[in-house]
Amino acid sequence: MKTIKGPALFLAQFAGDEAPFNSWHDITKWASDCGYVGVQVPSWDGRLFDLEKAATSQGYCDEFIGIATANGIQVTELSTHLQGQLVAVHPAYDEAFDAFAAAEVRGNPKARQEWAVQQVKLALTASRNLGLTAQAAFSGALAWPFLYPWPQRPAGLVETAFDELATRWRPILDHADDMGVDICF
Repeated sequence: MKTIKGPALFLAQFAGDEAPFNSWHDITKWASDCGYVGVQVPSWDGRLFDLEKAATSQGYCDEFIGIATANGIQVTELSTHLQGQLVAVHPAYDEAFDAFAAAEVRGNPKARQEWAVQQVKLALTASRNLGLTAQAAFSGALAWPFLYPWPQRPAGLVETAFDELATRWRPILDHADDMGVDICF
């Protein structure tokens, strides 16, 4: 327990297009002013972090850590939650998860998976360059459609599904009624 860095904050839930949430300098200053000592960095958010540059440039990583340190913040780890999720997407979730991928691989599950693997590997290299020994990720969710609805269902999805069931089953149920036979579900 001596290596816990905190209190820390996952920045993905705060990153945005308006200050102080749209730049690395400003968001680390804000986090420090809120009393946090560490931050987990969303590796996919270009407003805060350039993943490819961090994987290839020690100078970039030194500057990145320097800005955090100057603002009283320690980088605890990089997050590859979204890219890791895309390593193993159940086909039922293809469309929903496409939004987390780069535009050029959307609609192509094989290309998206290859892109995701490369992203996680880039983040591992960047983690080493940043002096980090841990990286946060999701593993993907081949079984999640059966256990947990994430990403959350779009509004109206369940209602639409029941409407479609009614459309498909109504002729069958009407025939069952005509035949005097109940169908038991």
